[in-house]
Formats: sequence, C-alpha cells, structure tokens
Amino acid sequence: MYVAVVRGALTLDLGVGRSVRRLGPLSWSIAAPRDLVFEVISAPYLGRTPRALEPKLRVLERGHDMVLAEHYTPVGPFVATTLETVRFEPPERVHFRLARGPVPSVVEEFRLREVDGGTELEYRGELATDLWLLGRLWGAAVARAWEATVRTSLDAIATEAGRRAAARSSAPGTT
Repeated sequence: MYVAVVRGALTLDLGVGRSVRRLGPLSWSIAAPRDLVFEVISAPYLGRTPRALEPKLRVLERGHDMVLAEHYTPVGPFVATTLETVRFEPPERVHFRLARGPVPSVVEEFRLREVDGGTELEYRGELATDLWLLGRLWGAAVARAWEATVRTSLDAIATEAGRRAAARSSAPGTT
C-alpha cells in the first residue's frame, strides 16, 4: 500500500483528521518579459510537449486554457505519478489542482508580475492530508519533495526564459 501511495496509484482521501499546510511562497526574479516567461511555462502543456520533457510530463487532454496532465517525479527508487488539471490565465497566472497523487489535495499557483526589466514569478499553494498526526508527518515528507520538484522546474523555466530573452535582444534589428 505504501508503494502505491508514493507512486500516486492510490490516493487516500478519507476526509478524516484533515490537515492543510502551505507550500511556498517561493519566488524568482527572471530577466525576461512576463509574456515570454508565461510562454515558456505554458508551451509544453498547450502545444506539443518537447521530447526532453516526455519523461516528466504527459498531457492527456488539451483545451484552450486548461489541460489534464500526468507529471512524473523520481522519489527514491520510485517514480511518483500525479494527475493534475492545469489552468492558464495569460499572462499572469497558472493554476494547478491535484486530481490523483500521494495526498488527497494540492492546489498551487504561479503568479507572474512585471517588474523593472523582467518578471517576478511567485509560487504558492496548499497541500492537504488526512489522519491527524500521521497525515501531517506524511504531508511534511511529501511537501519537501514537492517543493524541491517545483524549485527544479522553475529554475529551468527561469534559465530558458532568460536565454530566450537574451537571444531576442541580440537578434539583428533589435535594440
């Protein structure tokens, strides 16, 4: 049962002894315009998923501003699979809601704000578990891995957005 929960194959949503903990806030200053950062975040979901992301992401259903996607995350010897809805509000927000995973509920949000010469990206969310103290202990372990995964993803997004912004500004005909 433990392996099934870790891998996201079994979600225990009992609604008994529910605890909610915050995720984040975490923030990044990105040297790129907000629309470009939003494009880097949304493109693998709303467009074709790049081969490099296929081991981490599979979009099951695409709509105009919302997708249903599986995310794959190595957790020790296992690969956790989460099923999430991802909703887009260009160019300032991306919302995530867990449909199936190692905990009963996770809601998250990326907020993008224009700042001098770039974008401030803020991440925050909530993670819920059941079963009182046992659930809080499980939630703490899941939250550590969850936030580490978010940090890694957003570091990559910041790097790619910065690279694209630098390429745009150095392209012939730009000032």
